[in-house]
Amino acid sequence: MGNEQIRELPATAVTQDRPMSHDAWTADAFYHRLLTRTDAFWALVTGRPVSLYATSVLRIGYGLLYLVFLLREFPHRYEIWGPGSPWTPALAAQLFDQTGWYSFLILSDNRAYFELCYVLALVTSTLFMLGWRTRATSVLFAIVVTSFHARAIFMTDGGDNLVLLMALYLVLTACGRRWSLDARRKRIKAARADVGPEQARSSPARQLRAARGKLITVVHNCGVFVIAVQVCLLYGSAGLYKVQGSFWGDGTALHYVLNLDLFQPWPELSHLLDRYPLLIAIVGYLTVLTQVAFPFVLFGRLKYPVLTMLLGMHIGIAVVLGLPLFSGTMIIADAVFLPDRFYASLPHLARRAARRPGVRTPEPRQGAGLGSVPPQSGPSALREGNRPMSRPGSGRGGPAPSGPPVTE
Repeated sequence: MGNEQIRELPATAVTQDRPMSHDAWTADAFYHRLLTRTDAFWALVTGRPVSLYATSVLRIGYGLLYLVFLLREFPHRYEIWGPGSPWTPALAAQLFDQTGWYSFLILSDNRAYFELCYVLALVTSTLFMLGWRTRATSVLFAIVVTSFHARAIFMTDGGDNLVLLMALYLVLTACGRRWSLDARRKRIKAARADVGPEQARSSPARQLRAARGKLITVVHNCGVFVIAVQVCLLYGSAGLYKVQGSFWGDGTALHYVLNLDLFQPWPELSHLLDRYPLLIAIVGYLTVLTQVAFPFVLFGRLKYPVLTMLLGMHIGIAVVLGLPLFSGTMIIADAVFLPDRFYASLPHLARRAARRPGVRTPEPRQGAGLGSVPPQSGPSALREGNRPMSRPGSGRGGPAPSGPPVTE
């Protein structure tokens, strides 16, 4: 029995001094890393709104695109959405009962009612593009796009579908924080608040305001994430569908597209490009490779050349195939992947580009204020050079004091 105690004591001591096993250390490190990543993701979602400039670009782009679309189809509005459409409101109502769609255009067959709806759609698109009361106009814009899309659903294409989705997603975002009338009004209000007395708020009011801001931030960031995922799914699925086709595999898909009368706005240009089969095959392979690889290059610098290639591809589709609405929709959607620092630097780059080469802007002298007058040349100035400059309204001579510049 004593021998058993002697044998058990060292085993107990070894067990107490034994270091942590490899599996336990790996599990603890994995848990710590997962906790760190979770905290970082939560801080990203709730900390501050992301991509404010990008969502503003989407607001301006889709508002302007839909406004141009409605103006372009203004002569044909009756045949597409109005009382003269072959797809009557009764047929549309039967389809809505089956699909769950809705359109305020089928509420009446009156021509005056349709004209009023069309004018309101134009005004809503304009106000949404300008960013006037963006919270309300974004909802109205989504209702307008949904109603016009559902009224003539058999005449829509992929570009119309993406515009509809983006109009719904932009309702969730704070797309009026930058480059909008709302942002301008907020700046003016903040400037007046700095001049006026500060109003003290109670603690519940501050907490309620902070909770509201946190909720807006979370919803905005989730909306931006949904938009990015939607674009990635679109490119990825399009690339994978192309891989399954034999025409894209042998490089002849664009050859058949260029010879379709429906996609020949410039027949001479289509026939000219069709004379270079090797170039067409290379463009086809690059298109498939770019679309498939797009979701995997978003977290590195490789996304910038990929976005440039996609921009060139969409411009080519708009010019060669005559699909400007689809191309414009995709180009605007790609803008969500550019960082805010890129958009923030655009005004500075525009000012630099507006300057004429070789002309230097005169810099103000040190100590010269806004009210100082530069010395003039000429005989009259030489004669009056020794005469003291008098201040208007004062009886004594002396230089006019120059105060600091006044800013609004």
